Amino acid sequence: MRFFGAVLALLLAFLANAIAGETETCANWLKTVAFAGHETDYSGVFVYQHDDNVETSRITHIVEAGAEYERLEGLDGPKSEILRHDGQVWLSSEHGMLQMDSQQGRGRFPSLLPQQLTALTENYQAKQAGKERVAGYDAQVILFQPKDTLLYSHKIWVHSESGLLLKAAVLDDKSKIVEQYAFTQLQIGGKIDRAWIKSKVAANFHDSKKAKQVDAAATPVHLNSGWAVNFLPAGFKKITELERPMHGKHLPVTQIVYSDGLSAVSVFVELNDHDEDDLDGLSNRGAMTLYHKVKGEHLYTVVGEVPPRTIAKILDSIRYTSK
Repeated sequence: MRFFGAVLALLLAFLANAIAGETETCANWLKTVAFAGHETDYSGVFVYQHDDNVETSRITHIVEAGAEYERLEGLDGPKSEILRHDGQVWLSSEHGMLQMDSQQGRGRFPSLLPQQLTALTENYQAKQAGKERVAGYDAQVILFQPKDTLLYSHKIWVHSESGLLLKAAVLDDKSKIVEQYAFTQLQIGGKIDRAWIKSKVAANFHDSKKAKQVDAAATPVHLNSGWAVNFLPAGFKKITELERPMHGKHLPVTQIVYSDGLSAVSVFVELNDHDEDDLDGLSNRGAMTLYHKVKGEHLYTVVGEVPPRTIAKILDSIRYTSK
């Protein structure tokens, strides 16, 4: 019995060391991935797949003297592109140029991972899931399994040399793909037309005064509204709370944002000035779920990258406490 006990102890110690080694390896990969999308020169075409839809985009990203330049073109539907540089973002379309809130576009492919990884590693178990090739490049596959069953799993394919994200998928509890981003053509480093993208951005700097901008009066105001959510999946914490005007709304809307480091959920509360109860409803696009519900005088809206049942539980737990 002592012999078998000693063998069991050795096996448990071996497994513990193996798990610790796996965790450290994945953590090192994640640190590389989190910064690679911002520090690497690349140009390519990627597809975004959700439900039965496929959307194609072309992206060019360069770094010069510590500054990022990026152009993202939509290749399907009406012509449009997004330009980013030095914390400024422009949307160019057939309707003209619009200078956007710099907060918009965070978490975009291939820069999906946050640079602050503490919350991510606390709330997900990361493990290596083999090696594959994507768009002609060798990739390390990493699987994120949530510690809360009310969340999606995430799978990423990372370029073995640069750490650039080549592919990313969101999986449901049956390992079925909910949505996926993947490069189909890609050049990492090398001769990328730097002058062209820099001149394009510079032109927008000069034309920025002509661009439509968010009205200063529409700037969000941070506050403690008194609204609270009594249910959140494990690991989710409040990131910000603010009051902001929204297009088509007569009164400001309260918005509370929660995140676990990888997924985010926004809760919106407003007075129901439509005098209707038929606004209730749930819809989703890929991993993004949106749920409206009228309760008394208020219209609640919850939107986030979590399963529908989780969105519903969050909305049903919204309560007014006190300021």
